[in-house]
Amino acid sequence: MRKNRIRTTALAATALLAALSLTACNGTEDGAMSGASTAASDSTATDTGKETGKDTEGTGADTDSGTDSKSPAGNTASGSKNSTGSTSGQKSDTAGRNSATGSSSKSPVTCTGSNTKVTVTKVSRPINHLLLTATNTGSGPCYAYHAPALRFDDAQAAFPVLRDSIPQAVVTLEPGQSAYASIGLSGEPDGQELHEGTNLSVYFTNKANQGSTGAPAELTLPAGTSWGDNGFVTYWQSEMDAALTY
Repeated sequence: MRKNRIRTTALAATALLAALSLTACNGTEDGAMSGASTAASDSTATDTGKETGKDTEGTGADTDSGTDSKSPAGNTASGSKNSTGSTSGQKSDTAGRNSATGSSSKSPVTCTGSNTKVTVTKVSRPINHLLLTATNTGSGPCYAYHAPALRFDDAQAAFPVLRDSIPQAVVTLEPGQSAYASIGLSGEPDGQELHEGTNLSVYFTNKANQGSTGAPAELTLPAGTSWGDNGFVTYWQSEMDAALTY
């Protein structure tokens, strides 16, 4: 009996060990399967993250493309340049208008017989008057200072200047413009001795009004011109009517 109990106990122990061993194996397999499932889940999550990252990168590419859509701003800058070009065109037009009006960037010089054309004509009003006209023939402006200095034929003295005719400013002539001076052939009182004139020398006065400058203009007087010692010549004027008021 005792041997049977020992054998039974041994068999039971063996069965118990086998059961425990089987349980341990099952636990290991379950753990392995659980680990595998977790790894698979992690792998899926990683793949999902990668896919999401790719989608995000794609979105970033779309965003960059959106940045390229700033081209209208570029067009605005181009428009600004065009606007600047328009301003340049306006400046060119302004320069053209200045050229058309005869303005010059050259510094003015003194008007002389060399850079002007001087003429003398007889006028009907006022009576006994001649009109001098000096036209700038140079390439730049010139100043017609003070009054012309006149010498009739072989007269020993210059013709008197009418001080009351001094203009408000020095007459400046652009190329092609003219200055005017009137010559009163005889003054008061009446009955003065008259001299028949043939030639007239016109000298231009220097800035200091202390003599002439440059070559004179040599003119032939209108036929029948006579002048007296009491005559006068006005200062240069910018308008013909202003010269003929004296």
